[in-house]
Amino acid sequence: MKPFLLQAVCKDYVWGGNRLRDYGKQSQADRIAESWELSTHPDGESVIASGQYKGMPLSAFLKEHPEAAAAPGYQPFDPFPVIVKLIDAHEDLSVQVHPDKTELWYIIDAEPGASILYGFEKEITPEEVQTAIREGTLLSRMKRIPVSPGDVFLIPSGTLHSIGKGILLAEVQQNSNITYRVYDHDRGRELHIAQALQHMQFSPTVNTPARKASALYNSPSTFVRVLGGCRAFSVMETQLNGHKGASPGSCYEHILVLDGRGSMSTDDGTVMLEKGNSIFVPAGTEYMLWGECTLLGTVTVPFRN
Repeated sequence: MKPFLLQAVCKDYVWGGNRLRDYGKQSQADRIAESWELSTHPDGESVIASGQYKGMPLSAFLKEHPEAAAAPGYQPFDPFPVIVKLIDAHEDLSVQVHPDKTELWYIIDAEPGASILYGFEKEITPEEVQTAIREGTLLSRMKRIPVSPGDVFLIPSGTLHSIGKGILLAEVQQNSNITYRVYDHDRGRELHIAQALQHMQFSPTVNTPARKASALYNSPSTFVRVLGGCRAFSVMETQLNGHKGASPGSCYEHILVLDGRGSMSTDDGTVMLEKGNSIFVPAGTEYMLWGECTLLGTVTVPFRN
């Protein structure tokens, strides 16, 4: 079974911009805030865009071929554990919390002075959070972190957070679309303060986000670094300047092309690597990469049966 391209689902949210069109994303909407590059979630599902199964929703393909996600002898994924997105924050996103979703952010680009909000600066009580929301002082109680391209942030479930305007990032997250907003810059959208307080972490954030993760592999043709992850996913960055081989693995691999161009070769054919391309590599696939490009790779390590 050979790798194939995925067609992303584009989302038009009020805070979005148009930089994702530079990554080949297409939409009739005025904005493209997010493109869901790898997803089986009913709110936005990837569709196979090349090869034998072109036109098939990814969830239907994985139901028919569970061995493409986890090799025989390993526990199949049910549901599929990950969503991968590109996010273009033309304006500040809402301040929000997720009850059941850990996220990893990889900063692709950031305007001068751009920042994220990441948890609280000091210990705070639920009552103090409510007061800060009511008085409009919540943002001053949160930890604001300036960002630059290449920075990596792991956002554990329950952490209050927000992506600031001027940031373009790739997000790898657990497969959930539950968001509780507590502040939305007076946009008039629904808030979910009571629900958010039930799941929010009130202690100050102590785990420093990883800015420059250490290299896993470094050669004249390839630089690879592990960016981080959780029980649902592991993410790595590959900077390719030549060629790199990969042995068959026990699970799928998703590759998102962040920049440059190249190709992926297998015994069954070739898939082009162009900026913005989203590639699903079935479990057990051996391949060779060629070109000059930056790749974001996501896997989920399965358990043996």
